[in-house]
Amino acid sequence: MKMEDIAKLAQVSKSAVSLALSGKPGIGPETRERILQIARDQGYTLKAKSQPADRSGRSLLFLVFSNSGIVLEKYYQQPFFRELIHFIEERCRQKGYSLVFSSVDMESFDSDVQSIADENQTSGVILLGTNLDRHSVESLADKWPNLVVLDTCFETLPVHFLEINNVMGAYQAGTYLCDIGHREIGYVASDVRIHNFDARRRGFMASLAERGLSVAEDHTFYVAPTILSSQEAMRKQLEGYIQEGGKLPTALFCECDYIAISAMKTLTELGFRIPEDISVIGFDNISESVIVTPELTTIHVDKEQLARMAVDLLIDSIDGIRGVKIKTAVDTKFIERLSCSAPAVLSEAKA
Repeated sequence: MKMEDIAKLAQVSKSAVSLALSGKPGIGPETRERILQIARDQGYTLKAKSQPADRSGRSLLFLVFSNSGIVLEKYYQQPFFRELIHFIEERCRQKGYSLVFSSVDMESFDSDVQSIADENQTSGVILLGTNLDRHSVESLADKWPNLVVLDTCFETLPVHFLEINNVMGAYQAGTYLCDIGHREIGYVASDVRIHNFDARRRGFMASLAERGLSVAEDHTFYVAPTILSSQEAMRKQLEGYIQEGGKLPTALFCECDYIAISAMKTLTELGFRIPEDISVIGFDNISESVIVTPELTTIHVDKEQLARMAVDLLIDSIDGIRGVKIKTAVDTKFIERLSCSAPAVLSEAKA
């Protein structure tokens, strides 16, 4: 995708596209937003160095460090992040701020952080911290005193953090499965580990432990966390387990909706019916969870609330209202749909 292609889709000149992508004045806000949205939708990489901030000072920077594991280079096409960004942009507009985007590959972390700081003189930064460690967040906080970190938390850093109550959400999932009669429960984990997934594991296992249950070692499976299609890796794990005489659990908790949808497709290809043979539950409530068949039972993450709180907290910091740093976890909500039911043995016994 080139600038000429974006210009044709947006029905504007190439120079207008250049102004929009560079953040320079000369075009209206609606035209700028239309061009940027087309660029994001078409997978055009918006380079950090080509996006100086609004010189009026009424701009915020949304900063992302991508890698090959969780936050992909085209992170804005991933359902969870796409929805979150949409709500952040909306809240910025409501508050009279523009939003500037910068994305850097994790491998270029050290070399690019300073150039981003030099070229994006924004009032403050919203950092997507999903895949960042403590040291990385600390070094970024040194660059930007007005900083809010989303989707992770390090309790010992004097930084504003907003995250999902991952423990609560997974606890809700475990409680639900147990309450409808499941006792042989499996766990589908991401093969890339982050703070969120570790917290979800703790919450889910705590729920089962309270009921005298646990996940058997051979009922734990590992898959890639960013693939919506069926996965050969999971197919091999399931087939190998079945060939050795193993009996699949009656339900699977998956660490995110991506994994859950991928698991459902893989199980269906292997001849299993959902939820008649095996129930599946996810986490995040991405838009795709209501498109798959059957619709996915999941844990709702209030992305709009996260976005509003992040923008408001950052603006309060810029205005000097917040002297003490805030760390907040936003609670989740259980969403029951059609991918879960009571285990078949229990259903037959009641009949």
